[in-house]
Amino acid sequence: MIGLMGGTFSPIHYGHLLMCEHIWEEFQLEKIIFMPAKIPPHKAGAQVAGQQDRMEMVRLAIMDNPHFEVSDLEMQREGPSYTVDTLTTLKELYGPKQEFGLIIGADSLVQLESWREPERILALAALIVASRPDTLESSVIDASDKLREKYGARILHSKHLAMNYSSTEIRERVKKGQTIKYFVPPAVEAYIYEKGLYK
Repeated sequence: MIGLMGGTFSPIHYGHLLMCEHIWEEFQLEKIIFMPAKIPPHKAGAQVAGQQDRMEMVRLAIMDNPHFEVSDLEMQREGPSYTVDTLTTLKELYGPKQEFGLIIGADSLVQLESWREPERILALAALIVASRPDTLESSVIDASDKLREKYGARILHSKHLAMNYSSTEIRERVKKGQTIKYFVPPAVEAYIYEKGLYK
């Protein structure tokens, strides 16, 4: 199974990286592909760095990890980045026998039915769910049961405890001139300062 980690990644941080490393090991995934979203449907209006800057930050963050990759698939598509379109394209690229595990936070699991074509998403990929400190365990169990019953969803729950890092907090810290050391890899930190992002 190949893991898929979508997101805005503005910027990518140690929370993302540590979670994915644990998930890769826990579920013995072939690899994890990071897929920065071009126009994330749920993030309209947020202060987001440009596409090339976000791609480069992900590339810098994962360059020393042989089982992490970055893909610009969502960047190439016109309009918003919809997960169902990405999964459809990946099935065409890798062939019907390749299994995918869509890595999402518990907060996204609870809202999955509001996504475009949830039934097709769940037919194309298993869900690998990471815990979130802001989402009740009971909500996650209820949502999992409902999606399994209604769509035959394959849902794997990671035992990794999410780190309470947020890209929003990192952007705010940069804006205020505060340190972001140990929030992001050194190469990403250097890139943010060099390009003057989030000022």
